[in-house]
Amino acid sequence: MAEEIQKKMQKEMEIFSGVQKEYKKAVSQKQQLDSQLNENKAVKEELLLLKKDAEVYKLIGPVLVKQDLEEAKQNVNKRMEYITKEVRRTEGHISALENKQDAIQTNLNKLKNNLGNLKISV
Repeated sequence: MAEEIQKKMQKEMEIFSGVQKEYKKAVSQKQQLDSQLNENKAVKEELLLLKKDAEVYKLIGPVLVKQDLEEAKQNVNKRMEYITKEVRRTEGHISALENKQDAIQTNLNKLKNNLGNLKISV
């Protein structure tokens, strides 16, 4: 019986370890998205400071290409929309992983208690 509980604990620990890795990856992804969002907010603020007749250039590879100011503003807004959606999606994923970690931790504690109870009764 104790051996069976130990095998279950080992399996739960492996699952927990995988969830932790996925959690770290999701948190890292969210941090990257937050950074991109902040960068795009700064670009948006800079574009708002420009006069209507200002020239805007976009870096495409090694080349600067002239871009319409309104088009540049629209592109930044679209990027910010997309990044915001990705942040929300990632936050939901992080929340789900936190719940999963809690559930696994609860299972591990139960198994640990069961194992402790078996050792006491033997």
